Amino acid sequence: MNGFYNIKKPTGMSSAAVVAVMRRLTGVKRIGHAGTLDPEAAGVLPVMTGKATRLFDYLADKEKEYIAVCAFGNRTDTQDATGTVIETGDNYPDREAFLKAAQSLTGEIIQVPSMYSAIKVGGKPLYVRARHGETVEVPERKVRIDSIDLLSEQKDHGFEIRVRCGRGTYIRTLCEDLGKACGCPAHMRSLTRTRSGAFTIENAISLEEAKTLAEAGTLASRLLPPDYALAHLKRADIPARLRKPVINGAKLPLVPGTEDLEENEPVRVYLEDRFWGIAARRENELIWKALIAPKEAEETN
Repeated sequence: MNGFYNIKKPTGMSSAAVVAVMRRLTGVKRIGHAGTLDPEAAGVLPVMTGKATRLFDYLADKEKEYIAVCAFGNRTDTQDATGTVIETGDNYPDREAFLKAAQSLTGEIIQVPSMYSAIKVGGKPLYVRARHGETVEVPERKVRIDSIDLLSEQKDHGFEIRVRCGRGTYIRTLCEDLGKACGCPAHMRSLTRTRSGAFTIENAISLEEAKTLAEAGTLASRLLPPDYALAHLKRADIPARLRKPVINGAKLPLVPGTEDLEENEPVRVYLEDRFWGIAARRENELIWKALIAPKEAEETN
């Protein structure tokens, strides 16, 4: 069972816990998630099963979309609603001031995430160090914010926003930075990821739905193919005469459409219009990076 389940993670559950549930429901041991969501966040969590776990490094997850509520009046040590308030203020921004601040934080910006983040310093996640009372300098990171759209104004000085951004962006840090830009302390009240690369919330299923499908024996009907999130990579169609080296995972010659590949550039490999995995150019050959035989081929062999 090789492919992806697009799961709608609930609030209050870790990404690892979601994987544990899916492992039990599918009976597949080799399983993992692509793109961690903090426990307090909800939304799209791609779950990889079987040999699709080999595709993690090639997924198109650079484009992210989130719906968040930025709340003004308090700044917390975690930059979200779960933390301890460390600053208060009542210089609440109006719509115009908020939109001006949002515009100033669009494009490439520098972020300094909270100590309660998964960023590793010295091989240890910052949140682990924070829980042990350690204080270290949090490294800056350059991130890309494509757009910040104001969706609604909410009670208790909240602004609901849609953020389209690149990978590695911390939305709770963005909320705190919006507070700084507006001159009023702020934190992230809630967060839902609505898109991670090719995976969107519109076709995601909840764990309750997954359980119901599993009980009916139809969970596999929601399994997305291994190449679902690889459309950003170039495609190499291998002729039938090279079927044997494909099956054996041997080196392949460059085929039409791959002559312009850069050295080490990955490519999707297809034989008879069926996906077989990822290869990369090495001089004038294609070298396998992740061989994933179609189900029919596995059964034949």
